[in-house]
Amino acid sequence: MTSANLFDQNVEFLRIAFWQIIIAAGPLLAIGLTVGLVIGIIQAATSINEMTLSFVPKLVIVMVSFGLLSNFILTQLSDYFGFIFDQIANIS
Repeated sequence: MTSANLFDQNVEFLRIAFWQIIIAAGPLLAIGLTVGLVIGIIQAATSINEMTLSFVPKLVIVMVSFGLLSNFILTQLSDYFGFIFDQIANIS
């Protein structure tokens, strides 16, 4: 195996790893962003500047969504690690 081919393979593994991070964490981050934006708009419209009003609902909604999406996240990460371990097994 040439060094250029090995480099390309490592870059491909890194690309797949970054994509898995986006797929696994993206839904939770999008939910947190959406909830924060909605609460921020409500606070701006009503002139309520209470910090706990923005933190507690966001925390609760993100934790509930994490519970609902945990099966999806675990499946994605298990598939990725299975792929990586298969690739490691193919090296030797």
